[in-house]
Amino acid sequence: MSPLRRTGPRVRRLRNGAYEVRIPSDERDVLRRLCAELRTMFASGDPALARLFPPAYQDDEEASLEYARLMRDDLTASHLEALRVMEESAEATRLDEDQMSAWLAALNDIRLVLGTRLDVTEELYERGLPTGDPRAPQFALYQYLGFLQEQVVEAVARGLNDSKPR
Repeated sequence: MSPLRRTGPRVRRLRNGAYEVRIPSDERDVLRRLCAELRTMFASGDPALARLFPPAYQDDEEASLEYARLMRDDLTASHLEALRVMEESAEATRLDEDQMSAWLAALNDIRLVLGTRLDVTEELYERGLPTGDPRAPQFALYQYLGFLQEQVVEAVARGLNDSKPR
């Protein structure tokens, strides 16, 4: 069993609709650092960000370029806002619905960019890296982000199930 799973859920929905976040301080530090790193990548136009801006129209390059021209700034602002919220609330033990949505978006963005940098494929994810691969620390971080993202999704989904009429 993974040591991450033994500690219980890192994120859980409370009866009042808020979320309790139980993440150790060293992991919170990592999340803040990753937010800052991704913000720097946005400022530099790093090519690894391409995964955050997929083409809107697979079969129409001209329409995709027009969409990107019209929407790129808004999409970038949305990504940066999610990072800001996560960074500013990284120490919080309680988050509201909007903050949790921002955390989910930021985790997704960070994981997509890291996965792009590592050239993660489904096959690589399933089999893991060979022993001694220099990407091992970054791949472990990628897996941790997936674990945390799963925790957030499960907490949000439990909230959706709890709010269904019976």
